[in-house]
Parts: sequence; C-alpha cells; structure tokens
Amino acid sequence: MVKKITLVCNQGLSTSMVVKKMKEFADANGLDVQIEAVPESNLKKASQETQVILLGPQISYKLKSFKESYEPQGIKVEVISGVDYGMMNGEKILQKALLLIES
Repeated sequence: MVKKITLVCNQGLSTSMVVKKMKEFADANGLDVQIEAVPESNLKKASQETQVILLGPQISYKLKSFKESYEPQGIKVEVISGVDYGMMNGEKILQKALLLIES
C-alpha cells in the first residue's frame, strides 16, 4: 500500500526541495511512498488521502490547530525538525514520517 505524506509550509518553495530529497531516498531504497509539498492554503484538498502531515518549521506555531483539525480524521501531524529541514535531510525526515504512519 502506498504511504502518502504531505509537507506543508507557507509558500511551498523550500519544502519542495525537501520533498525532492525525500523522494530520492525513497527511490533508492524501494519505498512505496507518495510525497508532496503544498502551501497551507491547498492543504484541505491534499489532505484527503494523506496519512501524515509534516509542517515546515516556519509554521510550527500552528501545530496545535493542525492536530485538532486532522488527527480526529486519523492523520498524524508533526513538525519537521529545524535542523533536518535546514540541512535538507530527506532521509531522516522520511524515516520520521514512516514511523508516524506505523505508530
């Protein structure tokens, strides 16, 4: 089964680079995942099939409201570590998302 992960930030620009790194790691390791980056304004549509929402550090202050909105629907919500985000550590971010799906 494909695991769907959605990254959310203000504009989607830097987050799309993180998604690229995550996809490279997934492809290299044969992981069946679908990963996309969306601006917050497009999340309602994108969240319909996602299992995990990862917030960019720049909107971490919205974590509580995102959890209240999406966790009752069975969607895990977490903030990407600022260090991992800044270093574009797609491997570590993807592994965290997969752990959230499994938990």
